[in-house]
Amino acid sequence: MMPACRFIPGARPTLIAGLGVLLLLTAAAPRPADSHAITDETPRIAIISAFAPELAILKSDLEDASVVSVNGVTFSTGTLEGHEVVLFLSGISVVNAAMTTQLALDHFAIRDVVFSGIAGGVDPGLNIGDVVIADRWGQYLEMLFARETDDGWATMPFFEYPYGNFDMMFPRSVTVLRPGAEHPETRFWFAADDQLLASARTMADKVALSRCTTEGSCLEEAPRIVIGGSGVSGSAFVDNAAFRNWTFQTFDARVLDMESAAVAHVAYANDIPFIAVRSLSDLAGGHEGTNQLEVFLGLAADNATTVVKAILREMGEES
Repeated sequence: MMPACRFIPGARPTLIAGLGVLLLLTAAAPRPADSHAITDETPRIAIISAFAPELAILKSDLEDASVVSVNGVTFSTGTLEGHEVVLFLSGISVVNAAMTTQLALDHFAIRDVVFSGIAGGVDPGLNIGDVVIADRWGQYLEMLFARETDDGWATMPFFEYPYGNFDMMFPRSVTVLRPGAEHPETRFWFAADDQLLASARTMADKVALSRCTTEGSCLEEAPRIVIGGSGVSGSAFVDNAAFRNWTFQTFDARVLDMESAAVAHVAYANDIPFIAVRSLSDLAGGHEGTNQLEVFLGLAADNATTVVKAILREMGEES
């Protein structure tokens, strides 16, 4: 049998005093840099890029810059083209993009979401260096991989298949909840904001895009800004001519990337205006010879940021 605990005279006051000192030391300790408690109430435009070379150009023009980290994601706040903004990296691909966008919306007072980055060209009428501002985005790699039978591909009855298949791959719609909705909504496309598109159309004739890289590689044709049409996103880097052609023919897509539709999805779910500016760094398998991403990445990123800054200049104080 264990002996009963005995009260030791003077132990209780000593214990209370010790706990008091511990609480004071805990209160005085600095909070970790990535505290989830960070909240910024300043209305801001969120400007997102997928990876560092794209964002570095915008950060170099940021005035009154300040940096804070949330859950390991670095957010840079300040003023860009007269607007209060927050800049951050989405990370590459749809899961990272959705996660970091929602993280920003949870900790900052975001009034608009603008994505700036590079992409693969799908429309055969477009060239490397062109900047595409699509008016809707879909997640084209949300798929059913169908079972092959003697009668062809067997799809499952509980999904919606709004578009044709690529062999066993059947694109399907996604579901989303948003403010005021009682039930999930099934949809394929997420629209860019009309007012942001209007600002893009206003600036389109005022902007000169780069034609040559800093290393001296030049495009055969001067790049241009194309507004409207469809863009698609998915978790695959596409460098395949047959798949590129199917994407264009099936979705009438002008451009494909790995983030924009996911960000559009999150913005829609939070009722926040969204637009994506994508500059073509390659043709997703449509260019003869090797992929041109490494050659024209810098030029494409520079053209995208040039257009984003021009859109900001056209935007009013509130959108």
